[in-house]
Amino acid sequence: MSTLRGAPAGVFELKRSSSGQGLQVDKERYTSEEDDRRTSAGDLPQGESEYEEEEEVDETVREDMSKLEDTFPGISERFRLINRIGEGTFSTVYKAEDLLYNHYHNDWDIFGQAQEREQEQEEWDNPPSKRRRVDGASGGRKKARFVALKKIYVTSSPIRIQNELELLHDLRGCKSVCPLITAFRYQDQVVAVLPYFPHTDFRIQYRTFMVADMRHYLRSLITALKSVHEHEILHRDIKPTNFLYNPDLKEGVLVDFGLAERQGSEYSSPCLCSHQNYVRRSRILSSYFSKNPPANGLSGGYPKADSRPSRRANRAGTRGFRAPEVLFKCTSQTTKIDMWSVGVILLTLLGRRFPFFNSADDIDAMIEMSSIFGTRRMKTAAAMHGQIFETNLPTIGEKGYSWEKLVKWSSCVEDLTESESQATRLLAGLMELDPSKRLSADEALNHEFFTDPVLHDVEWGGNPEEGSVDSEEEDEAGEDEADEVAML
Repeated sequence: MSTLRGAPAGVFELKRSSSGQGLQVDKERYTSEEDDRRTSAGDLPQGESEYEEEEEVDETVREDMSKLEDTFPGISERFRLINRIGEGTFSTVYKAEDLLYNHYHNDWDIFGQAQEREQEQEEWDNPPSKRRRVDGASGGRKKARFVALKKIYVTSSPIRIQNELELLHDLRGCKSVCPLITAFRYQDQVVAVLPYFPHTDFRIQYRTFMVADMRHYLRSLITALKSVHEHEILHRDIKPTNFLYNPDLKEGVLVDFGLAERQGSEYSSPCLCSHQNYVRRSRILSSYFSKNPPANGLSGGYPKADSRPSRRANRAGTRGFRAPEVLFKCTSQTTKIDMWSVGVILLTLLGRRFPFFNSADDIDAMIEMSSIFGTRRMKTAAAMHGQIFETNLPTIGEKGYSWEKLVKWSSCVEDLTESESQATRLLAGLMELDPSKRLSADEALNHEFFTDPVLHDVEWGGNPEEGSVDSEEEDEAGEDEADEVAML
């Protein structure tokens, strides 16, 4: 891959391509960059600054940024580090000013260029007065351009770093997906340069979102996933912090492809869910559990000396957003795992609770799911992947609850509006235990929630009517697959 080169004397020899097709090498590119930087910043009137108002930076963050500038030669000549805006398990993200922005064809800066066009049109419609032009208060000021510098930790696997950069490069140009501008390497340090996208914290948004706001949010997110899935790429870590949404623009960008992978790249062996029903039935009937059923109906535990090999499968993701097939260690995971995570976000918005699922591990996560779906459907889902699901918790019923009742309980309302009921129907299609029945990104965008929206929308709390009675109908989905559960 030509995006990374390690050379102490020429760390920044990579050039951003104007066509967006790749990264090109230009050894003469930075021969006079210091003069260019001085020319672009040194011609301002005295007392004027090209930078926006300084942000308040914590002392520890300032030391961290200074350490990066000291250990990565030349980075301070191209970027001005401003603040730390994100920190995860595998990387740290900084907001920085691109000092050499005007030296490139920045086809990636879609939002910035759109705002520029709007500002130019506004200035054309309302020309400044003659006094303003003479004063020159803003004539020499250069607008600051910001990017996000993602410093990937040296503990990350080189193969995983290369995989993330390759996937970002392949997704360049996809709508609502954060593009890769370029990447630099010095010794064992890798820094990826990404666009900076102003956004609002999800913890602030979900408390005030109306259904119309949820529609704009989900449309942008699912549109990004449609582009990702068309390239047969699994993001594997869909959650609110990885989707930077701007409520003013009603647009967002999908970020952080550190755990992403191509579909089918890590299949060790086909999962039982990829076979036909009759194959699954025969496997279940020939299993040890079926031939040696427990006397009291419940297993006494695990064998003391179990000689069977442990089942390995990719379980990457964030707690509370993992799909059931990930928890059941399915080895044939598809792009539908991302759609389950979208459903969790929609459930968070409708239920006004964040995080909605707050499990400590995968076992707790399955218990949380079983309290919603019931043991009957959970056993069916487990059998689909060749697993056994059992629980003796008396609070978990057999049938579970409907999504309408769950949203009512969670959001503390007596009844749902028509628009909330429509969103709940989309929720049922996204949070389907069977991945083959779960909505894809394209199917979700064609749902009535987007194509024929109901505009009966009120603020949080709904519009309860006097004398309304909760529906007592129970969710009977999954009865056609009860034969597999009956075998167990």
